[in-house]
Amino acid sequence: MDQVRIGRFITEKRKAQGLTQAQLAEALGITDRAVSKWETGKSLPDASIMLELCSLLKITVNDLLNGEVVTVEKYNETMERNLLEMVKQKEEKDRQLLKMEVVIGVMSTLFLLAMVAVGAVFMKQGQPKWIFFLLFGVGLAQFLVCMLFALRIEQTAGYYECAECGHRYVPGFAAVTFAMHMNRTRCMKCPACGKRSWQKKVLSKE
Repeated sequence: MDQVRIGRFITEKRKAQGLTQAQLAEALGITDRAVSKWETGKSLPDASIMLELCSLLKITVNDLLNGEVVTVEKYNETMERNLLEMVKQKEEKDRQLLKMEVVIGVMSTLFLLAMVAVGAVFMKQGQPKWIFFLLFGVGLAQFLVCMLFALRIEQTAGYYECAECGHRYVPGFAAVTFAMHMNRTRCMKCPACGKRSWQKKVLSKE
């Protein structure tokens, strides 16, 4: 998708409706800085507000993603192309999030170990034991927070594929958190067939 072209199109349609960036942002419940990023081609509107944005600008989602008003003759062609592009962008975003999950896990573990090591050094130097427990507590607290954040990424990025029926879905947070797992493969109950199996993480819906 040509973000610069889409940005110019948003600017054109916003002005056609007599709206300022601040007014459009207020109507969408976002900041005018976000609108500015769209219009300069630095980012695209989030999928969750695309319909509302298009309604305010009196255009279709297909028009928005194409960066121009699409004629009836080209509508199906451009819609299919734009949908495929959105799927590719989601897969790439999920891929980056899963990489971030690994980084979060490694960094939080190293920080916890560093706090334990520093606390052990202080104890050897004759410092009070509470200093060790304080450092350990700080390290453990950040580790738990980071693990919850990493689990949230694990839950929402991509899909899990049932080994029994092949159904791909996004499980609930509790299911991901408490399921037995090996790396990113988790033993969960499939909502489609109802069977429990070891389900692997995949990026695409189909």
